[in-house]
Formats: sequence, structure tokens, C-alpha cells
Amino acid sequence: MPIKTQAMDISKKKPVYPIQGFLRKYLWHYDRVSRLPLLYDDLLHYQESFPVIDQSGNDTLWESVIYPSYMYEELNRKLTTIYAILRTDGDMAFSEHLSVDRIDYCTFGNSNPFRIRIINRYNDNYDYFYVKRADASRIYGLELEHLLSPNRINFLVFRDTLIEEHIAGIPGDAFIKRYLERPETNLVRVAKEFVKFNERCFVRLLGDMRAYNYVVDITPDFDNEQYRIRAIDFDQQSYEGRYRLYMPQFFKENYRLVQLSLQLLNERSIKQYQQEERTLIVRRLKAARYRLKDLIDCMRADTLAPPQKVEQLKQELAQYHGDAAFLRCRNMGDIVRQQLRHALTRLY
Repeated sequence: MPIKTQAMDISKKKPVYPIQGFLRKYLWHYDRVSRLPLLYDDLLHYQESFPVIDQSGNDTLWESVIYPSYMYEELNRKLTTIYAILRTDGDMAFSEHLSVDRIDYCTFGNSNPFRIRIINRYNDNYDYFYVKRADASRIYGLELEHLLSPNRINFLVFRDTLIEEHIAGIPGDAFIKRYLERPETNLVRVAKEFVKFNERCFVRLLGDMRAYNYVVDITPDFDNEQYRIRAIDFDQQSYEGRYRLYMPQFFKENYRLVQLSLQLLNERSIKQYQQEERTLIVRRLKAARYRLKDLIDCMRADTLAPPQKVEQLKQELAQYHGDAAFLRCRNMGDIVRQQLRHALTRLY
């Protein structure tokens, strides 16, 4: 795991790829589609906004938006309905005590999401979900995360609107800045998890895992803490041409985690954790083989990146793996399929 800290030349604004008919058929078949009372564009009619500032006084790059007074009742009804569809399969019996506490809008990044804060009026407990423009790249990324990672993903699609549940955790940049210095943080376990996260991203070709694109979930264990790094941004699924952009270890924002891994783990331990993660991925792959095949077939029929990026990635992966089979790939779906095949052959 060599340390690289140079700029990685991420595509600043990836185009939104539309959902094609074969992907919509897949989503219908696997219960990812639901008729929703509100679309993404309906939320664009806000009147004014003001910055959302965090507890340290820093701009979060989110804006809290304000709508005309006549829209509030309708928005509240529709958004709580969507929350009920997402969480309780549309059972509205539990939604009477729910209301929309705040709507935030993010102008940073590709998907320009709306973040909806839902509050329980009985106890002031709150939860979030997101309303985004549906992008085929992101949907493929969400599905691959659901099938191949240790995490289940809950999302819905209706027309060109994507609804995602909130993924809880400490933002990666905040974890690196504040939690690595805690005396109770088990740094060896953090390093181990980063190695495994790096492997997960590379095997399924999820790119741009800079520190603010993932969260760290801390779980108290009987003798210490366990850590799980979870991706929260899936826009760069199989889009970039450089293979290193699919390895979190090569982003300067993750330098401290790379440094930690090299200081606390020897080469044999790193290889052990990589092999452990590949083994788990392959087991999940086998358990979901038919659904995964359907998904990969959609990816192979789709366009998810410009031809020059496809050509660059297959050339680089062929050289990296020493596997000429990558050179026969015609698109990003072919490359993902070959990458997963390579994980299988390396294991067996």
C-alpha cells in the first residue's frame, strides 16, 4: 500500500446518465420502484436560502431553503408520505406524528441533493432522507454496494427522481481530524478497516472515495470499538479511466489513514485483510449471483463513461493484473464483470 499524495485529477462534473429501459425493468423486478407523490423538480421552487453552519462555525456547503407559505402544508404531506414509503412500505398509520423539520439543498457535487429532516413530534427524534436526480451511475453504485458490501442500501426510484435513506456515521474527514487523536480509538482496527475498505472499492470499481465521501460507523464491542467505513457517494461508479482513482489509498485526503496502516500493519497482515475482504465479497457474489448477473447485464448494455475513459481503464487494469482479458472489454459493464471474475480467480 504505497503512499501517494499527489492530486488525482477527478472529473469535476460528471454528466448525469439517464435511466434506460432495461435498468428500469431491473428496478421494477427487484422492488426499487415506487410511485411517489413528489418529484425532484418540485423542490426547486424555493423562495430563499441561507447557509447551514456546523457546530464549529464552518460552512457545510448546504443551504437551508425556505418555500412560500402556501406550499408548506402540501410539501409536509408529500414528504412524510415518501418517508413512510421508504421506511414502512407506505403504512401511513405511523406518519401522523411526523413532520418536516427542515429542507436543505446542496449546490456542491454532481447530484445537487435535497436533504429532508423528518421529526417525530412525540419525542423530538429526527431522521433524514435525500431527494436527488436519478443518475444511472449512482443507481449501479448503490446496487453494487447493496449486493457486494457488508451494508444494505435502501433507496427508491420514480421517473427521474431518486430517494435515498440517510447513511449514519462520522464523516471521514471529521473522523481523521478529531477521532484519531482520542486515546480510546483502536488505531490498529481503524487501519485494518481502511485496508478492507480500499479493497472493497477497488474490486467493484467505486471511485472518488475522498474522506468526505464516506463515513465511519463506530460500534462499541465488549472489549473495545469496531469500525466500519461506509461509502456515501456513488456518483463515480465505474466512470474514471485511471485505475488508482478506484483506490482510496491514493487520495491525499486519506494520507493519515494510509500512514497509519503502514505504521501499524506489516505486509503479511495487509495481505491477510485484503484476502479476507475478497473472500467475503466472493461469498456475497455467490449468494446474489442471479441478481448480480441481471445488474451486470444492464451495465454491459449501458453507457456509463466516455469511450476514452473505458479504453484507458481497461488498458491500465490489464497491465495492473497482468490479464489480457480486460483488453477485450467494450464498456464499463464489461470491465466490472471482468474485475469481479478476477477477484474470483485470485481467490480460487
